[in-house]
Amino acid sequence: MSDEHVYLSLAEGHEDDARWAYGTGFEDPLHGVDTTVPEGVDTGQLAAECVALADDALVSAQRLAEWTTRAPELEEEVALANIGLDLLGQARLLYSRVGQVDGTGRGEDAYAYFRDADDFRNVRLAELPGGDFAFSIVRLLVLSSWRLAHFERLADHPDPVLAAIAAKGVKELTYHRQYAAEWAVRLGDGTEESHRRMRRALEQVAPYFGELFTACDVRDEVAAVLRQVTEAAGLPMPVYRPLPGAGRSGEHTEHLAPLLTELQSVARALPEATW
Repeated sequence: MSDEHVYLSLAEGHEDDARWAYGTGFEDPLHGVDTTVPEGVDTGQLAAECVALADDALVSAQRLAEWTTRAPELEEEVALANIGLDLLGQARLLYSRVGQVDGTGRGEDAYAYFRDADDFRNVRLAELPGGDFAFSIVRLLVLSSWRLAHFERLADHPDPVLAAIAAKGVKELTYHRQYAAEWAVRLGDGTEESHRRMRRALEQVAPYFGELFTACDVRDEVAAVLRQVTEAAGLPMPVYRPLPGAGRSGEHTEHLAPLLTELQSVARALPEATW
Protein backbone atom coordinates (compact mmCIF):
# COMPACT_ATOMS: atom_id res chain seq x y z
CA MET A 1 0.00 0.00 0.00
CA SER A 2 1.41 3.42 -0.92
CA ASP A 3 1.69 6.22 1.60
CA GLU A 4 -1.01 8.11 -0.31
CA HIS A 5 -3.38 5.18 0.11
CA VAL A 6 -2.63 5.10 3.81
CA TYR A 7 -3.42 8.79 4.00
CA LEU A 8 -6.71 8.35 2.19
CA SER A 9 -7.69 5.42 4.36
CA LEU A 10 -6.86 7.17 7.61
CA ALA A 11 -8.65 10.29 6.41
CA GLU A 12 -11.86 8.34 5.80
CA GLY A 13 -14.65 9.91 7.77
CA HIS A 14 -12.90 13.29 7.85
CA GLU A 15 -13.39 14.29 4.23
CA ASP A 16 -14.19 17.90 5.07
CA ASP A 17 -10.94 18.47 6.99
CA ALA A 18 -8.13 20.40 5.38
CA ARG A 19 -4.99 18.38 4.87
CA TRP A 20 -2.82 21.12 6.30
CA ALA A 21 -3.61 22.56 9.71
CA TYR A 22 -1.74 25.79 10.46
CA GLY A 23 -1.93 26.76 14.09
CA THR A 24 -5.25 26.65 15.88
CA GLY A 25 -7.14 28.68 13.32
CA PHE A 26 -8.89 32.00 13.72
CA GLU A 27 -12.23 30.84 15.12
CA ASP A 28 -12.72 30.76 18.87
CA PRO A 29 -13.67 27.13 19.62
CA LEU A 30 -15.39 28.25 22.83
CA HIS A 31 -17.50 30.98 21.23
CA GLY A 32 -21.03 30.63 22.52
CA VAL A 33 -20.14 27.76 24.87
CA ASP A 34 -21.54 28.01 28.39
CA THR A 35 -18.60 27.72 30.81
CA THR A 36 -20.80 26.73 33.74
CA VAL A 37 -19.91 23.28 35.03
CA PRO A 38 -23.03 21.10 34.64
CA GLU A 39 -24.58 19.47 37.66
CA GLY A 40 -23.25 16.00 38.28
CA VAL A 41 -19.78 16.72 36.86
CA ASP A 42 -17.04 16.19 39.43
CA THR A 43 -14.91 19.34 39.24
CA GLY A 44 -11.89 17.58 40.73
CA GLN A 45 -11.95 14.88 38.09
CA LEU A 46 -12.59 17.42 35.35
CA ALA A 47 -9.63 19.54 36.43
CA ALA A 48 -7.37 16.49 36.62
CA GLU A 49 -8.42 15.36 33.14
CA CYS A 50 -7.83 18.79 31.64
CA VAL A 51 -4.44 19.35 33.27
CA ALA A 52 -3.17 15.93 32.19
CA LEU A 53 -4.23 16.48 28.57
CA ALA A 54 -2.78 19.98 28.65
CA ASP A 55 0.53 18.70 30.01
CA ASP A 56 0.69 16.07 27.24
CA ALA A 57 0.19 18.80 24.65
CA LEU A 58 2.59 21.33 26.16
CA VAL A 59 5.45 18.88 26.56
CA SER A 60 4.88 17.43 23.08
CA ALA A 61 4.86 20.92 21.59
CA GLN A 62 8.16 21.71 23.26
CA ARG A 63 9.77 18.57 21.85
CA LEU A 64 8.47 19.39 18.36
CA ALA A 65 9.86 22.92 18.66
CA GLU A 66 13.33 21.40 18.99
CA TRP A 67 13.16 20.48 15.29
CA THR A 68 13.20 24.14 14.31
CA THR A 69 16.27 24.64 12.06
CA ARG A 70 17.00 20.88 12.34
CA ALA A 71 14.32 19.19 10.24
CA PRO A 72 15.39 17.39 7.02
CA GLU A 73 13.65 19.95 4.81
CA LEU A 74 12.17 23.41 5.29
CA GLU A 75 8.69 22.10 4.50
CA GLU A 76 8.96 19.54 7.30
CA GLU A 77 10.26 22.18 9.69
CA VAL A 78 7.18 24.28 9.01
CA ALA A 79 4.88 21.27 9.32
CA LEU A 80 6.33 20.14 12.65
CA ALA A 81 6.27 23.68 14.00
CA ASN A 82 2.61 24.04 13.12
CA ILE A 83 1.71 20.71 14.66
CA GLY A 84 3.39 22.03 17.79
CA LEU A 85 1.31 25.21 17.57
CA ASP A 86 -1.86 23.14 17.34
CA LEU A 87 -0.88 21.31 20.52
CA LEU A 88 0.09 24.53 22.25
CA GLY A 89 -3.33 25.95 21.42
CA GLN A 90 -4.99 22.88 22.92
CA ALA A 91 -2.85 23.21 26.05
CA ARG A 92 -3.82 26.86 26.53
CA LEU A 93 -7.53 26.13 26.31
CA LEU A 94 -7.27 23.18 28.68
CA TYR A 95 -5.20 25.07 31.25
CA SER A 96 -7.71 27.90 31.16
CA ARG A 97 -10.48 25.43 31.88
CA VAL A 98 -8.53 24.03 34.84
CA GLY A 99 -8.34 27.49 36.38
CA GLN A 100 -12.07 27.88 36.01
CA VAL A 101 -13.02 24.62 37.71
CA ASP A 102 -10.34 23.93 40.34
CA GLY A 103 -11.31 26.91 42.48
CA THR A 104 -8.01 28.77 42.12
CA GLY A 105 -8.87 31.09 39.27
CA ARG A 106 -5.30 30.79 38.00
CA GLY A 107 -4.44 31.55 34.39
CA GLU A 108 -2.75 29.28 31.89
CA ASP A 109 0.75 30.61 32.65
CA ALA A 110 0.53 29.38 36.24
CA TYR A 111 0.13 25.80 35.07
CA ALA A 112 2.61 25.95 32.20
CA TYR A 113 5.45 27.90 33.79
CA PHE A 114 5.21 27.71 37.56
CA ARG A 115 4.91 24.01 38.31
CA ASP A 116 7.85 21.65 38.83
CA ALA A 117 8.31 18.33 37.05
CA ASP A 118 6.74 16.35 39.91
CA ASP A 119 3.53 18.33 39.44
CA PHE A 120 3.21 17.55 35.74
CA ARG A 121 0.89 14.74 34.67
CA ASN A 122 1.91 14.13 31.05
CA VAL A 123 2.57 10.63 29.77
CA ARG A 124 6.28 9.83 29.73
CA LEU A 125 6.44 9.14 25.99
CA ALA A 126 5.90 12.86 25.36
CA GLU A 127 8.94 13.91 27.38
CA LEU A 128 11.58 11.58 25.91
CA PRO A 129 14.38 13.32 23.98
CA GLY A 130 13.64 13.83 20.29
CA GLY A 131 16.24 11.43 18.95
CA ASP A 132 16.41 11.16 15.18
CA PHE A 133 13.66 12.00 12.72
CA ALA A 134 12.43 8.40 12.64
CA PHE A 135 11.89 8.37 16.41
CA SER A 136 10.00 11.66 16.31
CA ILE A 137 7.76 10.38 13.52
CA VAL A 138 6.96 7.14 15.36
CA ARG A 139 6.26 9.01 18.57
CA LEU A 140 4.03 11.49 16.73
CA LEU A 141 2.16 8.63 15.06
CA VAL A 142 1.52 6.89 18.37
CA LEU A 143 0.65 9.98 20.41
CA SER A 144 -1.56 11.55 17.74
CA SER A 145 -3.43 8.26 17.14
CA TRP A 146 -3.96 7.87 20.88
CA ARG A 147 -4.96 11.48 21.48
CA LEU A 148 -7.28 11.53 18.48
CA ALA A 149 -9.14 8.43 19.68
CA HIS A 150 -9.39 9.96 23.15
CA PHE A 151 -10.63 13.33 21.86
CA GLU A 152 -13.25 11.67 19.69
CA ARG A 153 -14.73 10.24 22.88
CA LEU A 154 -14.32 13.50 24.82
CA ALA A 155 -16.31 15.36 22.15
CA ASP A 156 -19.37 13.93 23.95
CA HIS A 157 -18.15 14.85 27.43
CA PRO A 158 -20.86 16.31 29.72
CA ASP A 159 -18.70 19.39 30.33
CA PRO A 160 -19.44 21.61 27.32
CA VAL A 161 -16.04 23.32 27.42
CA LEU A 162 -14.00 20.12 27.38
CA ALA A 163 -16.33 18.77 24.69
CA ALA A 164 -15.76 21.88 22.53
CA ILE A 165 -11.98 21.72 22.99
CA ALA A 166 -12.00 18.06 22.03
CA ALA A 167 -14.17 18.63 18.95
CA LYS A 168 -11.77 21.33 17.77
CA GLY A 169 -8.80 19.10 18.54
CA VAL A 170 -10.15 16.19 16.50
CA LYS A 171 -9.67 18.14 13.27
CA GLU A 172 -6.11 19.08 14.19
CA LEU A 173 -5.14 15.64 15.43
CA THR A 174 -6.51 14.01 12.29
CA TYR A 175 -3.91 15.93 10.31
CA HIS A 176 -1.15 15.15 12.84
CA ARG A 177 -1.85 11.44 12.47
CA GLN A 178 -1.98 11.65 8.69
CA TYR A 179 1.32 13.51 8.53
CA ALA A 180 3.05 10.96 10.75
CA ALA A 181 1.53 8.01 8.88
CA GLU A 182 2.74 9.29 5.52
CA TRP A 183 6.28 9.71 6.81
CA ALA A 184 6.22 6.35 8.58
CA VAL A 185 5.40 4.57 5.32
CA ARG A 186 7.90 6.64 3.37
CA LEU A 187 10.73 5.83 5.79
CA GLY A 188 9.75 2.24 6.52
CA ASP A 189 9.46 1.42 2.83
CA GLY A 190 12.42 3.57 1.86
CA THR A 191 16.12 2.85 2.05
CA GLU A 192 17.74 0.13 4.12
CA GLU A 193 18.95 2.77 6.56
CA SER A 194 15.57 4.49 6.96
CA HIS A 195 13.90 1.10 7.45
CA ARG A 196 16.43 0.18 10.13
CA ARG A 197 15.88 3.43 11.97
CA MET A 198 12.12 3.03 11.91
CA ARG A 199 12.39 -0.48 13.36
CA ARG A 200 14.62 0.87 16.11
CA ALA A 201 12.21 3.73 16.81
CA LEU A 202 9.28 1.33 17.17
CA GLU A 203 11.30 -0.69 19.67
CA GLN A 204 12.17 2.44 21.64
CA VAL A 205 8.57 3.67 21.80
CA ALA A 206 6.89 0.32 22.56
CA PRO A 207 7.72 0.19 26.31
CA TYR A 208 5.65 3.34 26.87
CA PHE A 209 2.47 2.07 25.19
CA GLY A 210 1.03 0.53 28.34
CA GLU A 211 0.89 3.88 30.10
CA LEU A 212 -1.16 5.37 27.28
CA PHE A 213 -3.81 2.70 27.50
CA THR A 214 -3.97 2.94 31.27
CA ALA A 215 -4.62 6.66 30.95
CA CYS A 216 -7.34 6.10 28.34
CA ASP A 217 -8.56 2.72 27.13
CA VAL A 218 -8.44 3.20 23.37
CA ARG A 219 -6.09 0.29 22.71
CA ASP A 220 -8.16 -1.21 19.90
CA GLU A 221 -8.39 2.06 17.95
CA VAL A 222 -4.69 2.78 18.24
CA ALA A 223 -3.65 -0.79 17.46
CA ALA A 224 -5.75 -0.73 14.29
CA VAL A 225 -3.98 2.41 13.05
CA LEU A 226 -0.51 1.11 13.91
CA ARG A 227 -1.23 -2.22 12.24
CA GLN A 228 -2.39 -0.50 9.05
CA VAL A 229 0.63 1.80 8.90
CA THR A 230 3.27 -0.77 9.82
CA GLU A 231 1.92 -3.24 7.27
CA ALA A 232 2.08 -0.60 4.54
CA ALA A 233 5.60 0.33 5.63
CA GLY A 234 6.85 -3.24 5.81
CA LEU A 235 7.55 -2.83 9.52
CA PRO A 236 6.80 -5.19 12.40
CA MET A 237 3.91 -4.39 14.70
CA PRO A 238 5.49 -3.21 17.97
CA VAL A 239 5.26 -5.53 20.96
CA TYR A 240 4.08 -3.91 24.17
CA ARG A 241 6.64 -4.19 26.96
CA PRO A 242 5.36 -1.88 29.69
CA LEU A 243 7.77 -0.13 32.03
CA PRO A 244 6.94 0.56 35.69
CA GLY A 245 5.84 4.03 36.70
CA ALA A 246 3.39 6.48 35.21
CA GLY A 247 3.56 10.14 34.27
CA ARG A 248 -0.09 10.57 35.22
CA SER A 249 0.91 10.04 38.88
CA GLY A 250 3.94 12.33 38.63
CA GLU A 251 6.55 9.63 38.02
CA HIS A 252 8.68 10.91 35.17
CA THR A 253 11.93 10.17 33.41
CA GLU A 254 15.03 12.23 34.07
CA HIS A 255 14.35 14.08 30.81
CA LEU A 256 11.32 16.13 31.89
CA ALA A 257 13.01 18.45 34.39
CA PRO A 258 15.62 19.79 31.91
CA LEU A 259 12.91 20.28 29.29
CA LEU A 260 10.84 22.33 31.74
CA THR A 261 13.87 24.32 32.86
CA GLU A 262 14.34 25.51 29.30
CA LEU A 263 10.63 26.04 28.69
CA GLN A 264 10.05 27.99 31.92
CA SER A 265 13.29 29.96 32.21
CA VAL A 266 12.08 33.32 30.92
CA ALA A 267 8.76 33.23 32.77
CA ARG A 268 10.48 32.38 36.04
CA ALA A 269 13.16 35.01 35.58
CA LEU A 270 10.52 37.68 34.91
CA PRO A 271 7.35 36.35 36.63
CA GLU A 272 5.38 39.63 36.41
CA ALA A 273 6.40 40.54 32.88
CA THR A 274 3.78 41.32 30.26
CA TRP A 275 4.28 41.38 26.49
